[in-house]
Amino acid sequence: MQFLDFPIEILPEIIDHLAKPQHLAHLCLVNKTFRPFATSQLYQKVYIYSWHREGKTKVIKLFDTLSRYAYLASYLRLLEIRDFPKAITAVDNDILNLVLRGLKNCVNLTSCIWTRDGSLNSDFLRALQCCGKLRRLEFNGHNEGHYDARFLMGFTQLERILIIMPSPAVVSQIKPWLSVTGATLRSFTLICKGSNLITDTLLQSVAPLLPNLEDFHLTGCPKVTHHGVWSVVSATSNGLLGLGLEGVSPKFDMALFASRCTSTGALKRLCSITLTVHQQLSINEWAGDVLDLVADSPLERFQIYSTGASFEASATEELWKQLVVTHSGRLARISVHRMLISLDAIANICSRCVNLEELFIVMESGSFDQLANCLSVAKKLRTVHINSPVEASVEIFPFVLRAEQALSIIRRCHSSLTQFGCNSKVWQVDRRIMRDEDGRLRAERILAPYGSPEVPEQFLVVRV
Repeated sequence: MQFLDFPIEILPEIIDHLAKPQHLAHLCLVNKTFRPFATSQLYQKVYIYSWHREGKTKVIKLFDTLSRYAYLASYLRLLEIRDFPKAITAVDNDILNLVLRGLKNCVNLTSCIWTRDGSLNSDFLRALQCCGKLRRLEFNGHNEGHYDARFLMGFTQLERILIIMPSPAVVSQIKPWLSVTGATLRSFTLICKGSNLITDTLLQSVAPLLPNLEDFHLTGCPKVTHHGVWSVVSATSNGLLGLGLEGVSPKFDMALFASRCTSTGALKRLCSITLTVHQQLSINEWAGDVLDLVADSPLERFQIYSTGASFEASATEELWKQLVVTHSGRLARISVHRMLISLDAIANICSRCVNLEELFIVMESGSFDQLANCLSVAKKLRTVHINSPVEASVEIFPFVLRAEQALSIIRRCHSSLTQFGCNSKVWQVDRRIMRDEDGRLRAERILAPYGSPEVPEQFLVVRV
């Protein structure tokens, strides 16, 4: 059978496995049959990152295309702008109009992520409000001199909101804004850097406006205690699916919060939790309170890290043991940062958590050979990332895992593994078909550069 003999209906399924934009661009040129499928896939998600070569030039070219070809803009579902020429639109009306026309043509846009500080303006916000299908907005909250925070009120049907470093003006608009979009909101995230603007009082005032909230995340909000978080958790109609508390107040009473949640069943649907532990807290007591907090939750993802220096592995040994006892049948991801974890704990996790797919851990480099034995028993493991302890990062020559070392570990793991990383290095696990001397074909696992345009999720963890 020739390739062209395959039914055209399976072509989208084949194209869906291509991640790199340049590969999709080549497919657009194959023939008239391939072009519509490949083109829609190419323009469905667009990412502009600060480390992209000539990113600022590319983003202008992107909006030039979107402004001139409405049919291409109509394919766009997710627009992620993390690099943009600051203030250029203030002095160049042609570029401003280019961007505005491009945004207005994105009639099917559902998600917009625009985080570049100083690049978002009032005109862009108004243009995005023309995108009637927009349901997700992530943006930089530093508005001074850039946009009028009152324009946020124009987004009335959002399901996901994420605000980075909100200014006083933006914070002042949170309550009135949620009064018009809170009923549809499913996810609400505030990312700050030690901001005193986000308080229990603010959370208590907006909690009644968020009856359908399913995911709630706070980062770098040292004035928020259990009182504010409880007001939000208890106001939801069906309970949260995801909760993130990173860098909240050291006065956060985890024991009292856990008691309230368990007595009311407030977290009976919780699948994901992300927590930071302060250095001044007793790790054993705190861990016990956390275990109580999620005891009745159908937990699938557990993420934890320290706000200061790394904890020794012995400090969290009981936490991992009891977590596995309670949640081994469901846990799909365990993510640990700035906290060492012992080989015994890893072995217990890999052998008993039968649905484990993602494992992000911190360990000394001398234990890597033994690590492979632990990982080999995890039959569904897809992603592994290993970080060195924080203190090791100050060395002149920080540890780098060589490709042959990584390959040695990978080849002892189950065939489900597709991604492996260590510190700042990430590999994709591919397969190469080999022919043995007897003529039999076999698949050999090899390392390849990380190919997805999206940032590996382990690098998106916010550490305060």
